[in-house]
Amino acid sequence: MELFGAPASPFVRKVRVLLAETGYDDMVTFTPVATAVVGEADAAIKAANPLGKIPALQRPDGPALYDSRVICRYLDAKFTLEAYPASRLWEVLTLEATADGIMDAGVLMVYERRFRPAEKQDDAWIDGQWAKIARALDAIEDRWMSHLAAPIDMSQIAVGCALGYLDFRHADRSWREGRPALAAWADTFLAREAMIATTPSN
Repeated sequence: MELFGAPASPFVRKVRVLLAETGYDDMVTFTPVATAVVGEADAAIKAANPLGKIPALQRPDGPALYDSRVICRYLDAKFTLEAYPASRLWEVLTLEATADGIMDAGVLMVYERRFRPAEKQDDAWIDGQWAKIARALDAIEDRWMSHLAAPIDMSQIAVGCALGYLDFRHADRSWREGRPALAAWADTFLAREAMIATTPSN
């Protein structure tokens, strides 16, 4: 199988960390591709996903899959990874969705600065995206720390990748302030071998 993505993408990192954590990373070849918010994306990613978005997983026995949550569920089922334990499935899915929302907002903030002319950039809109992130982080700090302390599942991987992305792209926002439990958890989780091996780069 072939995973199309970019080293800086937190969504791609989710898939790569899942494979590394479960010992299946040698089953999937990672192929970096160029995406484009404006203009044309790499031909390989457009062939795999008509939306031109990453990640996309090319399978030998069917059409390519895309969206990180779809890919992770597929890999979990194919290799019996138990990343979505039935006993707490809805909690895992909800926390994964929360982490993905943090990533979405964080990526949009980057796009606003990177792809819009300076005179058209909307600081209020950027602050609104950060407000979503802050609320989500507060909810994790207040409600989800016991879940994060449980045996590793897909939601923990997603949260780890989301926090890693905030460190990578939005370090100046100091997300750790006022969230000591989540900050301590992040320091431990980000030191895992799979996280270090997939540290984002430009």
